[in-house]
Amino acid sequence: MIIKDTVAVVTGGTQGIGLAIAMDLAKKGSKVFITARHDISDDAVKEQIQGLDINFKELDIRDDAKIGELLNDIKEEFGHLDIIVNNAGITKDKLLSRMSVEDFNDVIATNLVGTFSMTKYAMKIMQKQRSGNIVNISSISGTHGNVGQANYSASKAGIVGLTKTTAREGLLRNIRCNAVAPGMIETAMTGKLSEKVREKTEEMIPMHRFGQPEEISSTVAFLLENDYITGQVLTVDGGMTL
Repeated sequence: MIIKDTVAVVTGGTQGIGLAIAMDLAKKGSKVFITARHDISDDAVKEQIQGLDINFKELDIRDDAKIGELLNDIKEEFGHLDIIVNNAGITKDKLLSRMSVEDFNDVIATNLVGTFSMTKYAMKIMQKQRSGNIVNISSISGTHGNVGQANYSASKAGIVGLTKTTAREGLLRNIRCNAVAPGMIETAMTGKLSEKVREKTEEMIPMHRFGQPEEISSTVAFLLENDYITGQVLTVDGGMTL
């Protein structure tokens, strides 16, 4: 795939990994729509995307019908929908024995069901145009598990299975689907860690540092551009899960 002149949607694209992906795609010539539940309020973010073809669309990823409306509207306006990056996600970390059903369901509804809904409506459009590319953001928590993240790990593991099934079905209409499983990346989420926890975590990473959002966005671009890769989960974690 040549990214230039494509139309892309990046969920959870107003900060962190999602924003880095959106900016990278826009710099490569894509018209990018970023979604989130709330408009961009950070002036630093507004300054970062100034001059880039990045457009904000308010969207609750849990609203199946609204997702369908948004993707269909974009397709109607521009004639095609080429790229979906399913990045939106939340955490509600607790030990399994203390986690409520609500805590579990909320994370599953956002991270996994939201990804399913985006994929479902995107596939309907992409199947008709006989082309398309989907990249899902999973996590090493979904491939290896993590203490205190039963809900998050389950949602990200589900994304792995969804990715592989989407890839198999997509091959019938020239649609590819892959996933990226990031490790510890410098984001607002990891920024909440205490210095002690951060130091301990860095000791567990062979590269002895957290990754940068741009190291995930470049991986997404690689998966989009390589036409012979589908159904794969690419781990980007500094060797943490070796």
